[in-house]
Amino acid sequence: MNMYLYELKAYRKNTLLWTLALIGLALLFMSMFPPIAKEIDEFRKALEGFPEGVRKALGLQVETIGSVNGYYSYTFMYIALCGAIQAMTLGISITSKEIREKTADFLFTKPVTRSKVLISKLLAALTSIIFTNIVYVSAAVVIANAVANEDFSLTAFLLISLSLLVISLIMFALGTVLAVLFPKIKSVVSVSLGVVFGFFVMGMVAGLEETGRYFSPFKYIDYAYVMKEEAYEWSFLVVGAAIIIVCLIVSFLVYKKKDIHTV
Repeated sequence: MNMYLYELKAYRKNTLLWTLALIGLALLFMSMFPPIAKEIDEFRKALEGFPEGVRKALGLQVETIGSVNGYYSYTFMYIALCGAIQAMTLGISITSKEIREKTADFLFTKPVTRSKVLISKLLAALTSIIFTNIVYVSAAVVIANAVANEDFSLTAFLLISLSLLVISLIMFALGTVLAVLFPKIKSVVSVSLGVVFGFFVMGMVAGLEETGRYFSPFKYIDYAYVMKEEAYEWSFLVVGAAIIIVCLIVSFLVYKKKDIHTV
């Protein structure tokens, strides 16, 4: 418990900053909705000038862009991008910081098992991610109600917003396994940005083909499908859950047996 609380305290400042940043982005994007909604016909004509492939890559739905959920689903992909960076950074940091800061010898001389160390770190990081998502979703609902010019499906809005948690958990698990496989990562931010942007760009390309969506967590949630069916596609959720479970299992197995280089 002490280790969990220590790690949680260590992530406190970054968690608050990321949470405020996500809310700030939502406020910025949604504040642009009222003027766009007033000139929606001209806006749609401008979007129709884009090639279909470009619209798919950017997640633009001309038919729904004039609605709260349609507009939000388009801007949300950039909010999800920031959330993914936060999660990837946490995933890489939890097991690599002792090596970077040369405190591994101090930590592992304590009467605790490596499994307990890793579990405490994972729980602290997951708590930070869940806190960010709860506060963000709550703020997003308030913002959406403030700018809405008509009734909108709250269920669809919540499902779109909660996809941030799905993407974050997958990125967090991938970051964790990267950290245990490559413990001498010198720059967490650089690696996090590179991996996340790689998946983001891959998602833009993969969006052109249905099967290609499996290669990028950013495309596991189809917002057009969510708005129509008010549900997720279970096949992608299963794949996402499998990625999380496999990554965490590999992380535990490698972390327990891997030589930890100290000072």
